[in-house]
Amino acid sequence: MPTYSTAHYFLEALVDLGIDYIFANLGTDHVPLIEEIARWDSEGRRHPKVVLCPHEVVAVHMAAGYAFATGRGQAVFVHVDAGTANACMAIQNLFRYRLPVMLFAGRAPFTLHGELTGSRDTYVHFVQDSFDQASIVRPYVKWEYTLPSGVVVKEALARAAAFMHSDPPGPVYMMLPRETLAEIRDEQQMPGYPPARYGSVKAGGIEPARARTVADALMAAETPIALTAYLGRNPDAVAVLERLALACGIRVAEFNPVTMNIPQHSPCFAGGDPAALIANADLGLLVDTDVPFVPQSVNAADTLRWIQIDVDPLKADIPMWGFATDLRIQGDSAIILQQVLEIVEARADEAYRTKVRRRIEGWEPIREAGEAKRRSAAAQKGEPGAINPGFLFARLQALLSEDDIVLNEAVRNAPVLQQQLRRTKPMTYVGLAGGGLGFSGGMALGLKLAQPARRIVQIVGDGAFHFSAPDAVYAVSQQYRLPILTVVLDNGGWQAVKASVQRVYPDGEAQQADAFLSKLRTGRQDEQRRFVDIARAFGAHGERITDPDGLDEAIARCLYAIDAGCAAVMHVDVVPL
Repeated sequence: MPTYSTAHYFLEALVDLGIDYIFANLGTDHVPLIEEIARWDSEGRRHPKVVLCPHEVVAVHMAAGYAFATGRGQAVFVHVDAGTANACMAIQNLFRYRLPVMLFAGRAPFTLHGELTGSRDTYVHFVQDSFDQASIVRPYVKWEYTLPSGVVVKEALARAAAFMHSDPPGPVYMMLPRETLAEIRDEQQMPGYPPARYGSVKAGGIEPARARTVADALMAAETPIALTAYLGRNPDAVAVLERLALACGIRVAEFNPVTMNIPQHSPCFAGGDPAALIANADLGLLVDTDVPFVPQSVNAADTLRWIQIDVDPLKADIPMWGFATDLRIQGDSAIILQQVLEIVEARADEAYRTKVRRRIEGWEPIREAGEAKRRSAAAQKGEPGAINPGFLFARLQALLSEDDIVLNEAVRNAPVLQQQLRRTKPMTYVGLAGGGLGFSGGMALGLKLAQPARRIVQIVGDGAFHFSAPDAVYAVSQQYRLPILTVVLDNGGWQAVKASVQRVYPDGEAQQADAFLSKLRTGRQDEQRRFVDIARAFGAHGERITDPDGLDEAIARCLYAIDAGCAAVMHVDVVPL
């Protein structure tokens, strides 16, 4: 009977689980896996493709982009505690996105004297040995495990996959000691653990009585509203939400949306500010949202009746949440809203349909006023060296297609982007779900890998651009031919930091002295900020835009570059902070 290493059975398990890619930043702990992949290659045996990423934040966010597009978690390899620490911020983002990924880290070898294959053989194996390596990511993973023996590797991976794909999905973490990966086992000792029998658990619908309760409330309301952020992760849910909104006359707002949840040309779409809606509503739906509004700025919310429908209604991993709801429902929002819609459609008579139609027609003046405000903001070009972000986004809107995917990491300019760069198709918008900036570069690459025919447009503030490991982003883009367009909004620093100080201390010393510790440029004549050079170092096309009148031509050149297979970066000087 043939014998193989644990690393061999590990790769077999990844294949059995349908893993397409390993996003990797490798180290000495991965030696048995590197050896086994080389052996498989020599035999012409198929295994997950390895994508080398010079920084872990790119590797994990690439896995995020791929999972966002496909719904399927992939593997990420990082190096012991150091790689885990570098990956941690990105793992926090995936945890808040509820995106599946298998994060695998080596462990420093546990034998010191050559007792086993893979024993410590270099200085770094001593200083990378930690008491609790998993503590680095423990708050942000659904499951963790140290592989104790190769004999359980396939069973452990099947369990890891079940956790990462079960609702709500999320990251899992496994540590792989080098000696364990090098263990030799007889093939007969290694049974399979097929996903069909050891698979994930999915959320579903609800019993008819609760669906009727929701339908009763919606049909009785005079001014119902819905707030959502990540419902659109399921494209089917987008169509169901709009149909229900049209059937019941519901205005829908997206506060800090993670994706596009209702087409922005829908008569029921009410923008990104829930405050005005809440003030005039008599019933509110919270559908797949972590933070529907900021409580201290929306006092009227306390008097409203709320119904919550969410794959994760308790927000068990957020220590304090604080949003009162009168009816909490856990499940798949697409299925539940469809159940409610069917009841509404069966009950609605002509009188009800007429009332709803007139209600929706009554919103037209509000929509027209909002559209006029949007056009007015878009018309303000700004001036050389201080381009108006609204104008920039409006020009992108004019030149991009409805199928292009936009990643919004504009931070303080994110609401302006949502207003101007309108999305009408599911899965064409990606916002930030977590607390870690720097997500959009790696995520753009993962989206491009999953959907090579689509244009991927990353819009990022200059402060967040620094966090994204941009040299690693464009190195991967070049090596694996993944052209993306990056638009860097350069306002000279962290506007979010300044605005936060102003909110808490509007008349304080920092405000008086304009001393917010947030500027990243000095204004010296010899100062240089050439973000495009980072991308050009890896073969990308670059444009520096200081004059608003040159925007259209620059955007066209960048789109031409990415359509020809070359990444492109536009460094745009926007209104400074």
